[in-house]
Amino acid sequence: MSMKERKFDALLGIYYEDLYRFAYWLGKDEHMAKDLVQETYLRAWRAIDSLKDQKAAKSWIFTILRREFARQFEKKLPIINSLDEMVTDVEDANHRTPDELMDINLTRQAMMKLESKYAEPLMLQVIGGFSCDEIAQQLEISPSAVMTQLFRARKQLTSHLTRASKIGNKI
Repeated sequence: MSMKERKFDALLGIYYEDLYRFAYWLGKDEHMAKDLVQETYLRAWRAIDSLKDQKAAKSWIFTILRREFARQFEKKLPIINSLDEMVTDVEDANHRTPDELMDINLTRQAMMKLESKYAEPLMLQVIGGFSCDEIAQQLEISPSAVMTQLFRARKQLTSHLTRASKIGNKI
């Protein structure tokens, strides 16, 4: 294994699952998500020598994925109808109670009702584990705008979940 391959694997190989989940969320298609992640890794491989700050590897690879998605779908963004099929750890699902699974399902449904302006930063934070500053860099907006969008996303999410809870209690 070459030095470049070791550097690449050490810096970026660990993010495959997070990249896949984020790509799936963006495009809502399993095959497209796999292709998008593959193209992201290909672009990252070609440009790995340009990565000067190894601490920025995660943000760097997610930025490549977002730009690749935009490049492929800049004229027509896919319609996202559901997060129900979002990739999760199957074994993890097997260890959840029916109530926990129902809560997860309700949360996913509520997230789908969020405007993409609010959903994207929330997904970057939840799936990618990015900080406000990192999300701001990726979305090319100010950190205060990210904090506002995250606040509004969580507020809308809470509102949707509260309504869903009230409906569920009436049944």
